[in-house]
Amino acid sequence: MHSKDGDVTKTAEYTYDYAVIRVVPRVERGEAINVGVIVSCPDVSFLDARIELDVPRLLALDDTLDVEGIQTNLATIPAICRGGAEAGPIGALPQRNRFHWLVSPRSTVIQPSPVHTGRTGDPAAALERLLNTMVRRPSGQGQRA
Repeated sequence: MHSKDGDVTKTAEYTYDYAVIRVVPRVERGEAINVGVIVSCPDVSFLDARIELDVPRLLALDDTLDVEGIQTNLATIPAICRGGAEAGPIGALPQRNRFHWLVSPRSTVIQPSPVHTGRTGDPAAALERLLNTMVRRPSGQGQRA
């Protein structure tokens, strides 16, 4: 981007933290699929999560899963990011505390990855890029000849 006098202007960049949300159908086996991403960028008061559950892929790991229960529990993650009464008592916490609560390690069917850090000028675009990289199947995958 150039200003009128030809100087290059920089877009502000911010540090963000993210974690990948995984579903681990049978914790004892350690198999998992990535189903979402949480991004926190305190400098611009951004906290959001996107969940995209690939049900056939999940059922390939364990066809006895309570998919509806997993979907219900996954839906609480974006609600907690938004905060407020919809998120229950955790929704009243400050934004950064909600992020830390969401990414705290647990040994349940729904687990966050370790937290990673990046830099971006647009946290929403970073969330979309992480979904494309970490959650969504690359085009053409899953199709057999």
